Amino acid sequence: MTADPPGAPSFRIRELRWTDFDDLIRTYWLLYEERDAGYPIGIGLFQERPTLADEARWFLRLFEQVQDGSMVASIAEGDGHAVGGCYVHRVGPSETSEAAHMGELGILVHRDWRGRGVGSALLRDALARCRGKFEIVRLAVFVNNPRARALYERFGFVPYGRLPKALHRGGEFIDEDLMYLDLGRRDENR
Repeated sequence: MTADPPGAPSFRIRELRWTDFDDLIRTYWLLYEERDAGYPIGIGLFQERPTLADEARWFLRLFEQVQDGSMVASIAEGDGHAVGGCYVHRVGPSETSEAAHMGELGILVHRDWRGRGVGSALLRDALARCRGKFEIVRLAVFVNNPRARALYERFGFVPYGRLPKALHRGGEFIDEDLMYLDLGRRDENR
C-alpha cells in the first residue's frame, strides 16, 4: 500500500516482525527528544527514557501477544525500516474474559513520516485485522492533539467521555478524550 505523493518515499503496511525491534525503539525514544523540546506529542511517556533492557522486555511481550492472538499489530515500513506501528490489545485478561470483545488502540509514527498518510494506513489495516477478534475498539487521545482526534473521527470513532488531568507533563495537566468504535457499525469505505 502506498500513500505518498509522487516523488516522496513510499511505505507499505505489513505484519510485525521480530526484526522491527531496533526501528520501533528508536522511533519511541525520539519522542523523548520531542517532549523535552516542548512539542506536543500524543503518547504518555515515563519521566526518564526506558533502558534498552526495559524496551526488550516490552517488545518481547508485544511479540508474544501478537503470536498468541491477544493483540493485533500493523507496521508501516518505509525505506526498508519500520517507521510506525498501530497496536490493538485485548482489554480482558484472556479470550474467555467478559471484556475480551474489546481492544485498546495505540499508534506511533516516526516524526519524519508524519503527515504522509502513514497513520491513516496503519489505522485502516489494524482495524481490518480487528474484525472477528474485537467488537469494540477504544482509545484515548490528548485534547492538545486535534490532528489525531480528527483522524479517529474520520474512521468512525466517537467520544464517550473526558478524563481531566490524565497526564502531567512539563508542569501542566493535559486532559484526555476517550473514544470508541463499534466495529459492527463501521463504514467499510473509510
